[in-house]
Amino acid sequence: MGSKSVTIKMAQDGPYIVKDLQSFNNRNGAIDCKEAMGLCRCGASANKPFCDGSHKNIGFSSENQLDPEKDQLDTYVGKNITIHDNRSICAHAGYCTDGLAAVFRLRQEPFVDADGASAEEIIDVINQCPSGALSYSVENVNESLEVREAFVFIAPNGPYVVKGKVDLLETPKGKGASETSFTLCRCGASKNKPYCDGSHWTVEFTDADN
Repeated sequence: MGSKSVTIKMAQDGPYIVKDLQSFNNRNGAIDCKEAMGLCRCGASANKPFCDGSHKNIGFSSENQLDPEKDQLDTYVGKNITIHDNRSICAHAGYCTDGLAAVFRLRQEPFVDADGASAEEIIDVINQCPSGALSYSVENVNESLEVREAFVFIAPNGPYVVKGKVDLLETPKGKGASETSFTLCRCGASKNKPYCDGSHWTVEFTDADN
């Protein structure tokens, strides 16, 4: 089973169907994996992170309500590095603004100053971005990240953070999105389902066990 590709399929108005995942963790450590698992994405399961059918009781809709015009890749050109950013898939985890405030500037326009730090510092912070909203290119060569074994981490009171080689079935990714890092909504409130858009902060989603 370890040689199979990990796949995630979005059930219509239902859970994420994850197959052949070997590494699944929350803040407390490893979670036992099954060959196929239904993971809650409506936010209402009493057995998080697993689906217990609550999506039917609350009338959960998996419809993506994002304005297509908001799926855009903004590009910020610096002297030594070019930074790309798609705000529509940002999970607002804060790694960029907390880690390098001189480059990723809250409540300022433009949001990004590509000359605010060294290229090495910027690359280090971008590589920490869980949602894949941020990427970079240097001398017109796009970033090339090592493809690691697939794993899923449950962010405390936040989304599923998916890393590595995972086939997201029948679901397009945002413009410029990373192929090896993305975040999936777990609270049920994202307007950009299945991707996290930071709505868990707005709805004050909590999950004490994960």
